[in-house]
Amino acid sequence: MRIHNLPSQLINQIAAGEVVERPASVIKELLENSLDAGATRIDVDIEQGGLRLLRVRDNGYGIHPEDLVLALSRHATSKIASLEDLEQVVSMGFRGEALPSIASVSRFTLISHCHDVEQAWRIDSDGATIGTATPAAHPVGTTIEVHDLFFNTPARRKFLRTEKTEFGHVEEMLRRIALSRFDVEFNLRHNERAVCRLRGGQQIGDSEQRVAELCGAEFLASAFRIEHAAAGLRLHGWIGAPTFSRSQSDRQYFFVNGRMVRDKLAGHAVRQAYHDVLYHGRHPAFVLYFELDPARVDVNAHPAKSEVRFRDSRLVHDFLFHTVHEALAATRAGNAETAPAPALPSLSYPQAMPVGNHYGTGQQHAIDLSAREQMHTYAALHPAPVTPLMPAVEPVDTAVPPLGYALAQLLGIYILAENAAGLVLVDMHAAHERITYERLKAAQSGAGMQAQPLLVPVSVAVSAREADVAEAQA
Repeated sequence: MRIHNLPSQLINQIAAGEVVERPASVIKELLENSLDAGATRIDVDIEQGGLRLLRVRDNGYGIHPEDLVLALSRHATSKIASLEDLEQVVSMGFRGEALPSIASVSRFTLISHCHDVEQAWRIDSDGATIGTATPAAHPVGTTIEVHDLFFNTPARRKFLRTEKTEFGHVEEMLRRIALSRFDVEFNLRHNERAVCRLRGGQQIGDSEQRVAELCGAEFLASAFRIEHAAAGLRLHGWIGAPTFSRSQSDRQYFFVNGRMVRDKLAGHAVRQAYHDVLYHGRHPAFVLYFELDPARVDVNAHPAKSEVRFRDSRLVHDFLFHTVHEALAATRAGNAETAPAPALPSLSYPQAMPVGNHYGTGQQHAIDLSAREQMHTYAALHPAPVTPLMPAVEPVDTAVPPLGYALAQLLGIYILAENAAGLVLVDMHAAHERITYERLKAAQSGAGMQAQPLLVPVSVAVSAREADVAEAQA
């Protein structure tokens, strides 16, 4: 085959393969355009998880009628004009690929009323051709409707998940963007039912209210606010206490100059800061905002703009690590002026288990039980053959439990045990949690969980997403 130019529609569909992965990708691009347009209120309507309809309406500056056709053309943008602009991008979008890519794989409608024009105008696209602009009725701002996403690319449509799953991705995307702009009001509706309404505000109380709504009141109660600036870098936001750790990294939000990103360097720096205060396999929770000179970060490193590249990566890593690490150290030292002491985890322990804040105060506390009673409790949780405290010879039995046989108790916190390899130091708190977890796994894979109604109901604060999971697994 000879070299030839690709058709314009095919070029847009190739670009759509990089930018438009699912309905949530469309929402991301449209919301970022609305923020760039100076919107203070954004309404999002979804039908059938975004497969049937995605509508985003804002009260921004609007698009000039003469620019409507250009808005659906590739590499046409109002946000950069030169290489210097590209090297210090301050807007959310800049490539001019989002709208034409979305329009190439959907039935697309754009209605906009520019703030300095008397009338609104409308333009439509059916995935292949772009219509002409016609007058319309619309307040100042822009509305974009995306119908039947991937209707002309059925292979892409087959990769989409169920309506509930796709809407969950849309909701998570809106949550992340809403955390980046506390001054903008966001409203989300799904199948004509209101899902969430986030009021905008400029005060710190408004920011905390939104964080509590999106991340859970429990997170905000256990988190503490940090703010530090040095060497032209600034980090502020909320970091969760180690006692509020998660089994997965679903409560980690990191923003660079207001742009939500999933940066490996930043994630590694924060994990290292928590390294000494978290169990293995646990993940910290945080909402952090990192600000620096736009010329010192490259936002053009990923087609979906979800990753960035720092020009001084070592400096950025060290700054993030030391800032978070020192904040956690101040909390462990019990300095209430620097940060509030983290709360104890809301778990129920056996009466004889020494319950202490392993991370909050820098020391352990045991309850008032004798060492003999605590040793007896540990032996009941982990039964082992009776052996002398100081055996003269190696045990003959080779089937030694991994945690070994208990020899002594240290500080009312640890068990000194012996196994085939030598001495083992067992954290009673962690051991009990692990044993309980293994029993739950065995019950789930076996005859099922045994449930017992409580005499008095217990209220547990969870996020909306966790509540949906609990309801689905009822």
